[in-house]
Amino acid sequence: MTGRHRHRHTVPLLLAVVSTLAALLAGCATRADSSPASPPPGAAAASPPPTVASTDGASITGPTPPGTLLVADFGADTATFVDPGRGAIGSVRVGTAPYAVALGVDGRAWVSTAEGVTEVDTPTRTVRRTIAHRTDTGPAGGGEYRGGAMGLALSPDGSRLYVGVNIPGRNGVLEVVDTGSGQVVGVAPVGRRPFDVDVSTDGREVYVTGHDSFDVTVVSADGLATRRIEVAPYGTEGGLGSWLKPHYAAVRPGDGKLLLPFEGERLAVVDPATGQVSVEPMTADTHQHGVTVAPDGRLLVVGSGPITGSDAGPSLTVRQPDGHERIYPLGIPHEAVALSRDGRTAYVTGGFTRDGYWDGITLVDLGSGATHRLEAGHRPLGVAVL
Repeated sequence: MTGRHRHRHTVPLLLAVVSTLAALLAGCATRADSSPASPPPGAAAASPPPTVASTDGASITGPTPPGTLLVADFGADTATFVDPGRGAIGSVRVGTAPYAVALGVDGRAWVSTAEGVTEVDTPTRTVRRTIAHRTDTGPAGGGEYRGGAMGLALSPDGSRLYVGVNIPGRNGVLEVVDTGSGQVVGVAPVGRRPFDVDVSTDGREVYVTGHDSFDVTVVSADGLATRRIEVAPYGTEGGLGSWLKPHYAAVRPGDGKLLLPFEGERLAVVDPATGQVSVEPMTADTHQHGVTVAPDGRLLVVGSGPITGSDAGPSLTVRQPDGHERIYPLGIPHEAVALSRDGRTAYVTGGFTRDGYWDGITLVDLGSGATHRLEAGHRPLGVAVL
C-alpha cells in the first residue's frame, strides 16, 4: 500500500480507535500524564558565574562555552545546558513543562512554559525573570495538552517576543512581550494549540501554526491584524481526531515562503502573501514533527515514527533546495532539531510530545551519517545552539 493510499484509509480507522479513548484526544498523541504544577522561579542573580557539575564529575566556571546547547526539559521544570561532547553541564529552573527555546543575539534566551516565558542569561547560566501570561490558561500542568506557552520567536531586532499560548479546549492566542520592559503589550487570536511561531525575515509578519485547527495564522507585527490560511494537504476529515495536521514550520530563505512537512510524504509550501498552498513530494514516509532551516536553504525535518504499521521508523530528513532528500535513521522517537554553527551536525531532541520519549539528544554527522546518543535533560523538546 502506498503512502498516499495508506492515509486515505488511515483517518476513518483512526477515528474508530480514537472514539474509544478520551474524548479530549486532540490529534497527534494520546493524552500525556500531567506533572504537578510548580511555582515560577524567582529571578536569580546575574553574577558571579555559577559552578555547575558536569556529567563526568568535573565542574565548569566562567562563561558558557560557545556551541553549548540549551534544551527545554518538557518533563521537568528546568532548561539544561548541554556540552555536545560530554553531556549536561548544568540546568536552571524556568517553570512547569518547558516547551520551546528562542535565542537572541545578545546572549539572552527565552523558554516557554505552562506559566509564561522565562528569560535566561546564557553566558552566566542564570534566570533573569519570568513573565506570566496575560491570558488565563488554567492550572499549570504537564503533558502535550497543557495550557500555556508553546511556540515562540523573537523579532529580528530582539525587541519583541511572540508567544503562542494554548488555551485548553479553545483557540489560542499570540501574546507579544516587550523584551525590555518584560510586559505583555499585545494579544491576537490564533488557531488551536499553537505548536510553532515564526517571524518573517523583515519582521513585519508573525506566522503561528495551529496544530488542531489545520492552519497558519498570519499576524501583522504592526497592529496585530490576522489572516487565516488553511494548511491541510490531506484535508480536515477527522477534525481533532486526525493525525494529519501541521506541527512546525520554517521560513524559507530567499522567498520567505513557509515550509510545513506532513507524514514524510508531502511538503506544504505556503505563500503568506497570497494564501496559496502548493504541495511537493517527500520521501521519509513517517509521521513528522520538528523542523529547522539552514542559511543555505537545507530543510531538516524530524520523523517521529509510524502512526500505522506500514509507516517507516523515526528519522531525520535533510532536504536540499532542489528537493533531493537524504534520510538518516534514528531508531527511536525524537521531536525537535537544531543545526551546529558549521552546518555539519544536527542535534535532535528525544523529548517527543507523545509516548515513547527519552531523556537525551542524538547527534547526527550530516556528512558520514554517523549518529551518537547523548543522555541529557528530562524529556528535552526545544533546543538552541549558543
